[in-house]
Amino acid sequence: MNTDDLIAQLSADVPRVRRHTVGWRLGLGLAGGLIVSLTIVVAVMGVRPDLSVAMHGFSFWMKWGYTISLSIAAVVVTAQLARPDSARLRWLWLLAIPVALLAGLGALELLRTPQGEWLAMWLGESWMVCPWRVLTLAAPIFVGLLWSFRRLAPTRLRAAGAAAGLAAGAFAATVYCIHCPEVSAIFVLTWYSLGILLAASAGALLGPRLLRW
Repeated sequence: MNTDDLIAQLSADVPRVRRHTVGWRLGLGLAGGLIVSLTIVVAVMGVRPDLSVAMHGFSFWMKWGYTISLSIAAVVVTAQLARPDSARLRWLWLLAIPVALLAGLGALELLRTPQGEWLAMWLGESWMVCPWRVLTLAAPIFVGLLWSFRRLAPTRLRAAGAAAGLAAGAFAATVYCIHCPEVSAIFVLTWYSLGILLAASAGALLGPRLLRW
């Protein structure tokens, strides 16, 4: 039997995979994890009391614009790495766009603020806990994505784990916004991003162990 005949025989009874299976699978895993993370924020951390007022302000949507756009870009990369044909990551550059835009806003903030207030603006009131809370909220979302990967076929396990961790961290930061009262772009760029990077690093470490199939 030649190679072509062997491949044809092995693939003859393989059921066809639906076109949007990867997206649906990742969506279900994300939704389950987000529900848990949102419950933690509401029941444990607490929703900021001025949320309805804050949602009419620029700073709140600045934070959500950053975290949501980063979440979308991270999910796109995760979906690519969930497939076996992930040698080329076509949309990886999307991750740089929200970071660059927020960095620009942060630079404008610094230009408009007296130097004596820079440190207070950068640290805010919660810099010591913000990254760790984002990482904590990312854990249920990462678990949901691990469940999604059970039916998928990643081959670059460390990269897939890092992408899943990045997506989990970005979605966790999005949920955390409803609790966090910080308003500075430079705060969000530093401490939110640190929490997201911690989640991505954890995903990179765990990926080769947990995504093996």
